[in-house]
Amino acid sequence: MARKIGSRYTANQILGRGSAGTVWLGEGPEGPVAIKLLREDLASDQELVGRFVQERTALLGLEHPHIVTVRDLVVDGNDLALVMDLVRGTDLRTRLERERRLAPEAAVAIVADVADALAAAHAAGVVHRDVKPENVLLDMQGPLGPGGAHPALLTDFGVAKLIDAPRRTRATKIIGTPDYLAPEIVEGLPPRASVDIYALATVLYELLAGFTPFGGGHPGAVLRRHVTETVVPLPGIPEELWQLIVQCLAKAPASRLRASELAARLREQLPTLAGLPPLDVDEPDLSEEAAEEEPAPTAPAGGEPVRRRGAVSLVQGARPDSNRDTHTSMRVPAPDELAGGAHGTARAPRPTGAPRPGSAKHRAAVRRRRITLGVAGVAVAALVSVGAWWATSDGPDGSPRPGSTTSAP
Repeated sequence: MARKIGSRYTANQILGRGSAGTVWLGEGPEGPVAIKLLREDLASDQELVGRFVQERTALLGLEHPHIVTVRDLVVDGNDLALVMDLVRGTDLRTRLERERRLAPEAAVAIVADVADALAAAHAAGVVHRDVKPENVLLDMQGPLGPGGAHPALLTDFGVAKLIDAPRRTRATKIIGTPDYLAPEIVEGLPPRASVDIYALATVLYELLAGFTPFGGGHPGAVLRRHVTETVVPLPGIPEELWQLIVQCLAKAPASRLRASELAARLREQLPTLAGLPPLDVDEPDLSEEAAEEEPAPTAPAGGEPVRRRGAVSLVQGARPDSNRDTHTSMRVPAPDELAGGAHGTARAPRPTGAPRPGSAKHRAAVRRRRITLGVAGVAVAALVSVGAWWATSDGPDGSPRPGSTTSAP
């Protein structure tokens, strides 16, 4: 059912839903648009509406080929909406779910586009704060780039900042998506441009590996890993590319590259990546803590399996997001809680084809190993018994065997 948004726009069809609101396919004076209508509870917060209006100039001023342009901000009664360009394509999360991981050349080309977008935003004094595959759109009508990658555009600028209003959150709260949060945010420091670089490096790692470097399990465990663990190397990529990823995932913000530097150095890597296939790695095993605190999602009766990850995109045909919220509000862990984590290297990827712990195949393999060990133990015991008998018995003529322990009469 169509609805009016302000005096100039009409929302015709829902494209997706997220924790911040609903995305509609709409129509404006200049043609089709995407309209992100924020939740009613956000629209009723007068302080947030004030911040929304204050951000208008900054958001409308962000114009770049790799940024989804915000055309207008609407404040009308209970409606609080961002009107944006409509991108004809899909989002990066949807592609990642379909292909599981991308070839290095395509992954690097996409991330270089996003780095260019961040460079423009940071130069204008805007920090995105929620860089992740859901917020990267792929323009299917644009020219193909290296590795057959479609042009990538970054969207949802300002949404995290708008929601993170002083009245809505305290200094002891974290706003963001756990898998992509920089360590300084976990430790309660204010977000700077470097948090976007950390998140983008996490996205690149995920595009190459099929999983994030510190994700898995309870959000609290994920936050702790960001602070205490180092990233596991990925086999099969050039050393220079790996060092770029490591530098941008540095715990110290000052050690990370700037967005413009990252974009330039990624594009320098493209010729060396041509023709490389997707990496042959598998997801790391969840720790016992993660397995206990995050049970596998179950499928509804007669329905499809529940997916852990979802997308809220500004494109036609996009599917509603899953149970992964755009923003998660959590308490900042205390220093002793962070110090209690496992220091060192994060979990290594599971070898391809190896059974996941707890699966039927894994239990069968464990039973086989136990049976093998049991048989080996019986054989060893038998050999020991025979050896002991041999050592204590007399020879065929009744005389003690050489080296035996039989006492003399």
